[in-house]
Amino acid sequence: MDDIRNIYCVGRNYRLHAQELGNEVPKSPMIFSKPTHALVETTGQEIVLPGNRGEVHYEAEFVIHISKPYKPGMKVEDVVDQFALGIDFTLRDVQSELKKKGHPWLLAKGFPNSAIITKFRAFPGVEACKEVDFSLIRNGQEVQRGNIQDMLFDLETIILFCSQHFGIGAGDIIYTGTPAGVGPVTDGDRLQLKWGEEILGECFIRLG
Repeated sequence: MDDIRNIYCVGRNYRLHAQELGNEVPKSPMIFSKPTHALVETTGQEIVLPGNRGEVHYEAEFVIHISKPYKPGMKVEDVVDQFALGIDFTLRDVQSELKKKGHPWLLAKGFPNSAIITKFRAFPGVEACKEVDFSLIRNGQEVQRGNIQDMLFDLETIILFCSQHFGIGAGDIIYTGTPAGVGPVTDGDRLQLKWGEEILGECFIRLG
């Protein structure tokens, strides 16, 4: 993970997720970022999250790895070489207060260990990825299931938008949004990220 440069995240990219939190469905990609200190690979280990700042919510996501700068006319497959699954952890109570004040979300999204990620694997192409659901299993129960074909803004749109507004280059990764079903973690939770029926990564949560 040492080669990761920028961590971009797409907010409200699944209609049902936006609605479950009472948010307006966006008309263009809503992008925020996380510091690289937030990133941690899942290896079955215990991951410590802050337990003294209100509820910490899980948000399972499909993550893409950028291999080169984007140029107009490029296809997704030209710039994405790998994919993974991840969880964008969110301090939900903190985020709610920030929203009320019109402040940026960084305090709610950027804390250490707030971006967990599985090992990357070769990107098989957009159409192949649409044939497989990703899901999050919490203590043996499925709590989220999504498919990139249900995203409000597809991978091509997200990459183009990030390129135009922030720049995109080798080593950047993009968390592409979470489907409905988000909720709070509790101390001792076992979380597993699945690609189809295959578990790509898991961890145990400790609220410190």
